[in-house]
Amino acid sequence: MRAFVRSVELGSFSKVAAEEKQKVSTISRYISALESDLGAALLNRSTRRLHLTEAGTTFYERAVVVLAGVEDARQATMSLNATPQGLLRLNVPGAFGRHHIVPHIKDFLEAYPKIRLDITLTDVTVDLIETGTDVAVRIGALADSTLKAKYLAPQHRLLVCSPDYLARHGEPAEPQDLARHECLIFALQPADAWYFSKPGGEATEMKITGSLRANDSEALLHAARAGLGIALLPTWLIGEDIKQGQLVKILPDWDWMIALGPERAIWGVYPPKKTVSPKVRAFLSFLAERFGKPPYWDRQVVSPHV
Repeated sequence: MRAFVRSVELGSFSKVAAEEKQKVSTISRYISALESDLGAALLNRSTRRLHLTEAGTTFYERAVVVLAGVEDARQATMSLNATPQGLLRLNVPGAFGRHHIVPHIKDFLEAYPKIRLDITLTDVTVDLIETGTDVAVRIGALADSTLKAKYLAPQHRLLVCSPDYLARHGEPAEPQDLARHECLIFALQPADAWYFSKPGGEATEMKITGSLRANDSEALLHAARAGLGIALLPTWLIGEDIKQGQLVKILPDWDWMIALGPERAIWGVYPPKKTVSPKVRAFLSFLAERFGKPPYWDRQVVSPHV
């Protein structure tokens, strides 16, 4: 089949024979055997050039697709044993990158010494193809797109505040009690509301108010530590603060969200190529293994029902 396709593309058996380092008679024999198997003439031979018959045109169009699939299968299989190497361009959210990507870079580069990293920390969603990005880490509900995605870890949020804030304002006993508390508002959430539910139950909206609004989770973390109010923050940001007693959990028997919708998680996304490059596969596998199940930042701070 490959000899037939190349004969059509190059226009002669002799050119294919030279390319394949075989005799012209061998290429001719391949085509004759193919025609015999199909029971149809595929080519009309002239002294100057080969011409496709109607049957040859039909077979050629499908043979090109089949051979492309075979080549893709070969490349995919060979890449499994290929050494991850080359420049890997990463795009990661700022706060998450500082806390859970950058600290692991040393170990990753020691494990894959032939890889070089170019990391961009930004909370702006960039076009991976336009920017030449190999992998992006994205947090939240995964938007519909042509990108491929690998699930890396769940995304949980907890209500937290400082012990000092609790001493001054008292602890809410029910979600409705938040109406009389200072709530630290994440400016990028859809509305000034949080949503709560019992495990597996239907979510209820809770309107919130407060004196401080910020578009950065780390800014809200610092405000919560300073006793300025109650914040709804991701566990990957506050796990250490809870373990060290700088922050305490509020209403921990409820599940809390900043928005309704599909599952929120931490994802590794990459362009939709037929074959995932070894360097991309290596990085995503490294992160998934390093984060663990459950992720290390959730251990001892997230309720078992989550």
